[in-house]
Amino acid sequence: MDYERALVVFAHPDDAEFLCGGTIALWTEGGTEVDYVCATDGSAGWNGPDRGRDEIASTRADELRAAADVLGVKEVRFLGFVDGSLQANLDLRRAVTREVRRSRPDVIVAPDPSMLWSGRSYINHPDHRAVGEAVLAVVACDAPTRPQFPELLDEGLEPFKVNGLWLSTEHREADTKIDIGATIDRKVEALRAHASQIANMGEFDVDARIREWAAAIADEDGMEYAEAFRTFHLED
Repeated sequence: MDYERALVVFAHPDDAEFLCGGTIALWTEGGTEVDYVCATDGSAGWNGPDRGRDEIASTRADELRAAADVLGVKEVRFLGFVDGSLQANLDLRRAVTREVRRSRPDVIVAPDPSMLWSGRSYINHPDHRAVGEAVLAVVACDAPTRPQFPELLDEGLEPFKVNGLWLSTEHREADTKIDIGATIDRKVEALRAHASQIANMGEFDVDARIREWAAAIADEDGMEYAEAFRTFHLED
């Protein structure tokens, strides 16, 4: 699976590293040009009374750029929607379509919108689901259809058909697992760049937990560490 250009679309500034940081590192090492699109401003990513939304949004933007540098990402773009209020509406779909038509990627990576929870200890954030749902609409309808969002034509952004879609998902639903044994150290390093989020998680050992989760995905597949995806090759 060799791609020239990949676009990773996600809700919050640390999502890409958690979901697919090892795969991104593999791709950039192999010559794939990877761009990021972060849908929200990340401004709800701090629970303490000592920082306002503007301050935490600025901090998280800097952290994401640092994490992207670790993984070899070429460009980071922010759509600027308010953290915690994302909806898969026409505004979000238009904004993502703009970036898809601008980047013209071979593959888009996004969160799986069908994932509502994991086990009995985690409920998936509604922003994650919203951005995944919006990406499905963009791929199926918005990006390749000329009458959709004609204002983008006025910006010089012609329709574009995306052929590859990878949804980061629960490993039970995955059809593709990527061996990240060679890049898990870079995934961990990139996550450490999100210092405000690690602090917000309290007693969270990044290295140990990331290896634990990646090992669980790789279980019984002959790998030590892996990331899991539900993949689509969309016909022309």
